[in-house]
Amino acid sequence: MGPATTAPRVVLACGEVRTSLLPVLQALDSRAAAQFLALRADERVLLSERPNLYGRSPDILTGVDCPLPSADGARVRAVGTVVARAVLTEGRLLQASAYFRVPAGGPDHRRPWGQYLVRPGVVEPFGKLPRGAVAEGVLNGGRHGDLDVGLIADGLHTRLLRHPLLDHRPPLRSRPTRLRWVALPADPGAGPSIERFTLAEDELRTVRLRVPEGTPGDRIAGLCDDLALHDWLLTTVVRILDGIRLGAGAGGAPPARRLQRPGTGEEHPAVVRALRPAVDHLLHLWMPRARVAQDLAPLWDALEERPGFSRQWHNLVQRVRDQLTLHAIPSPHREGAMGP
Repeated sequence: MGPATTAPRVVLACGEVRTSLLPVLQALDSRAAAQFLALRADERVLLSERPNLYGRSPDILTGVDCPLPSADGARVRAVGTVVARAVLTEGRLLQASAYFRVPAGGPDHRRPWGQYLVRPGVVEPFGKLPRGAVAEGVLNGGRHGDLDVGLIADGLHTRLLRHPLLDHRPPLRSRPTRLRWVALPADPGAGPSIERFTLAEDELRTVRLRVPEGTPGDRIAGLCDDLALHDWLLTTVVRILDGIRLGAGAGGAPPARRLQRPGTGEEHPAVVRALRPAVDHLLHLWMPRARVAQDLAPLWDALEERPGFSRQWHNLVQRVRDQLTLHAIPSPHREGAMGP
């Protein structure tokens, strides 16, 4: 028997992440999180409580046989499996993601399914892969009938939102976001880098990465889950602040309306009622790189430099705290302090 044929090297990884607030009034504890994420009976949920409560479902494979998206219109048929999984952070933030990797080339005929299953998460093209055109095609969304990794992620997200553990009483209003990513090999000897991070329409973000050749797909997916989570936090807190009238009587504006809590004689300004859920449920979730593979963690440095994720976050947190402090001052004192 001759030597085994070496599998073609992987030259492209692609994926998409859905991030949303779990629609429950109280965050799930570790036991409930394990029950929620138990997508397969034959494999356990990964749980961790340090540095925060984190749960990850077993991987689910979806078989595909369809064209790959391509920016230049080329029709490249590919066959294989896409990996999907779900992550729950602090029992509060849900992420459903799907990803696949593509080798530089493949045979011009379809193999038996067993040969695809031994390489989970690999989608093999017929012939040579035009990786640049496919990478841009994935980021642009592709055409009807092309491999749509976002559709697979969305299907898992929808499935989880039907779980009986959910009471569908979220503590605050928010919108889900999507992060679509591709990763190409970095130059020999070069480290990982972010070539492009774009805020697109309809809550969509796109990311184009360079990673050292041979980087496992689950590590790249883990990095992109982390980016998506922190982008969602930034987006949601910005919307909360944009959706309320800040200040109290400044520039002749009327003071914020005060609302009385049912069953108590205690009144709270509308601003406090709008901001408190962010303090209770979101502010403590900011923890970049907590579960990013060490060899990919330097990618966060680029985001901290520009656009400055943590810098923007700390500014938002300070604004929230300033407003809560301001509205903790009794009205006569506040108005006197703002007078001449």
